[in-house]
Amino acid sequence: MKIKSGFELRHVCGEYLIIASGIENIDFSKMVHLNESAAFLWKEAIKGPFTEEQLVEALCGEYEVDADTALVDVRTMLETWKKEGLIED
Repeated sequence: MKIKSGFELRHVCGEYLIIASGIENIDFSKMVHLNESAAFLWKEAIKGPFTEEQLVEALCGEYEVDADTALVDVRTMLETWKKEGLIED
């Protein structure tokens, strides 16, 4: 998987937001807010192609979370990102 081009993580007024940087990505009816751990994973994912397993390992390495909990959280987050059109296979 990889992050689609044209999306950027921004930290605005204490909140993490994903914003579109190209006219083809603009949809003013949606804003994607991320919590701190999701923003951390976005920063990992933006480095290049990634797998679910890589994000789970990164989450476990950064936070005190077990692999089973991290897997559930990563899968939930990836489904949201797919639904919002932020990532592609």
